[in-house]
Amino acid sequence: MEHTRKSGFFLLLLFVIFLVIGINTEEVAAVWEKAVNICLSCIGIE
Repeated sequence: MEHTRKSGFFLLLLFVIFLVIGINTEEVAAVWEKAVNICLSCIGIE
């Protein structure tokens, strides 16, 4: 049980680190733009 709790905390910490790195390198705008383009092409607008 203790091992599962430690690994879950480690994965959460790793996620937060990667999230902060992505925000600091301004990847949010690039990902958002790609997501919008995919959604618009699925709808058939673009």
